[in-house]
Amino acid sequence: MQKTNIVTVFNWIADDWKRVKNHCRTTDNKDFTENNATDAFKWQLLISEHSPIRLIEFDWTWKSIPYWVSTEWSRHKFEKFISTQRNDRLKDVVPRGEKLQEAPVSFDGYANMQNLIDAWRKRLCNAATPEARSYGENFKYTLHKTNPFEADVLVPHCIYRCGCPEFKECGFWSAFVQKYQKENLLNIQERYALYNEDFYERMKAIYG
Repeated sequence: MQKTNIVTVFNWIADDWKRVKNHCRTTDNKDFTENNATDAFKWQLLISEHSPIRLIEFDWTWKSIPYWVSTEWSRHKFEKFISTQRNDRLKDVVPRGEKLQEAPVSFDGYANMQNLIDAWRKRLCNAATPEARSYGENFKYTLHKTNPFEADVLVPHCIYRCGCPEFKECGFWSAFVQKYQKENLLNIQERYALYNEDFYERMKAIYG
């Protein structure tokens, strides 16, 4: 695997699962308690994507991301702050209109858990550009070190849907089905677990 200099820095994570759990209790006509959310509850809630997961929020930075890659990520439905290329705000002498698409910019993202699930289905897909996908992969790999449940629920469309929804299939899903043909791929939790096992093994070869 080729090494990469991509670094995801998490500036802030709001992961108060007791708060999430208590708002779930409200929707079920139950009172708040002081009980902590169990791991089983966390995973099931993330898989089911019920609305209280939007209380989990992430603020992160990608430094020196190519401008054209930042524009791909800017298409998704979460807040982002991208450093300007205005000449009066920069120290270099290259006019804004002459800057290359590869010109590095800083990208700050601010998203809730549902935003991430939706965006990463697209960006972990092989239909995404390899460059944009690499940032999504690094984000997931880095997040897993502190928030494994939140990271593990980030999967590409084919793993989520149990089939490829794109106009042209890349072959990933077919290869995945062939590799795990003896497994119960119709079980979403098993399917996610198998994908994640392969994913983290691949990422470890890149990032160590």
